[in-house]
Amino acid sequence: MRLGDIIKDCGVVEVKGSLDIGVSAVVDDSRKVTPGALFVAVKGLGVDGHSFIGKAIEAGAAAVVYEDTAPTVPTVPEPVEGVEGPVVRQAHQPEITFVKVSSSRHALAIIAANFHDNPSRKLSLVGITGTNGKTTTVTLLYNMFMAQGYNCGLLSTIANYVGRRRSETANTTASPLVINSLLAEMVDAGCEYCFMEVSSIGVEQERVAGLDFKVGIFSNLTHDHLDYHGTFAEYLRCKKLFFDNLGPKATAVINIDDRHGEVMTQNTKARVVTFSCRGMADHTCRVLEESFEGMLLRIDGREAWTRLVGKHNASNILAIYSAAMALGADPEETLVAISKLEPAPGRLEIIRGPRDLSFVIDYAHTPDALDNALRTLREVDRGKELVCLFGCGGDRDKTKRPEMAKVAEEYSDRIIVTSDNSRSERTEDILSDIKAGFSQKGLSRAVFIPDRKEAMRAALLFSSPGAVILLAGKGHETYQIIGQEKRHFDEREILDELFKTVETIDK
Repeated sequence: MRLGDIIKDCGVVEVKGSLDIGVSAVVDDSRKVTPGALFVAVKGLGVDGHSFIGKAIEAGAAAVVYEDTAPTVPTVPEPVEGVEGPVVRQAHQPEITFVKVSSSRHALAIIAANFHDNPSRKLSLVGITGTNGKTTTVTLLYNMFMAQGYNCGLLSTIANYVGRRRSETANTTASPLVINSLLAEMVDAGCEYCFMEVSSIGVEQERVAGLDFKVGIFSNLTHDHLDYHGTFAEYLRCKKLFFDNLGPKATAVINIDDRHGEVMTQNTKARVVTFSCRGMADHTCRVLEESFEGMLLRIDGREAWTRLVGKHNASNILAIYSAAMALGADPEETLVAISKLEPAPGRLEIIRGPRDLSFVIDYAHTPDALDNALRTLREVDRGKELVCLFGCGGDRDKTKRPEMAKVAEEYSDRIIVTSDNSRSERTEDILSDIKAGFSQKGLSRAVFIPDRKEAMRAALLFSSPGAVILLAGKGHETYQIIGQEKRHFDEREILDELFKTVETIDK
């Protein structure tokens, strides 16, 4: 593809060299440069890509995009014919085009979209941002539209899908190169829709710049990611930026039950559609009945059954319905499709155990998400002992650790504090931060067991018959990160193993 076409609208400040050259690939990692590639030097949090421009050129880059001072072109020694030993002369350096831009991070996103012929414009792209509910909403939208016969794509925390083909994901919002490559595959595969999670970090780092969203959904905004953003105000600003950047042909679907909902749309050019489970809005929902088997809802005056449980999931279902309406779907057909949906993996996933125990696996790793999960379990199964097993991730927002303790104390009869993904932090230090959030009364109901498997064993052995045990934090994850090691850790497998042990003891 021609370089001049690739860098269109990416904020070019200066060009040195020809734009009429072919580009075979676009990369932001010098180790991935191949002859004829365009290397985009991006300033990362820990590594500055400008430091590797020389490496990229040595690997055969045909062009370099940068935002700092002009890079120095390295010279390559070449043996002189007929002369032995170390005597060398400077080799001829092929001409390289240098493109200076105002922001190489922004330019990378635009270039990635241009290189793949702007695939987001060729399908209906739906993005959701918010602290909680993103994975559930996009996964259910994907499953619902696929079940109705549409070919779709999914970009989520759990996995990416092009039609039915699955690939693993590393971040909630991938890099622009990965996003646009997958969108291009979706277009080639005949996908009509793509549903994707949009994180605040992804917005701030401009990973979604240049994407043409047809619908943007706001779920909620609570305590999270302050380790990255620093302040809640900055966290809010990054969420809001997603809606600021929506085009006039897009629709912003906003949860106005959240007090930040109206803030999200203050500067948007998109058409605004609101939804609420509490008051008046363009789309409304009320919970009529609720049990472990699901909920009976009234959505816009029509009744519908869902297998999901919890008032937070009623809001997620309403978000799905509202987005479907924004995409032109039929209301009756949408409600029928909603009634057939299964919960997303690791979201209030119920596993029955011995002695009538109910283990509930949930991804809740923020105070609000933990509140939603525990409150739902308390309301649905009143009278039964409620046990909360949770931990907090290392190298992440430390301020939410004592807040998680306060939430667990409010709803739980007994609490088991354990490890999550401790990463480079000592698990004992994380548990100490959590402990600070308990009152003396809460501490009397809490035990601290650093090993998560042993914590699960304790929950199984010492919970009263019929108890409900929430395993919070891991959800869909099948690993645990301790130090630099990523260990296999699937709570479903562990429960199966522990159940067999208990059954043997009981016999």
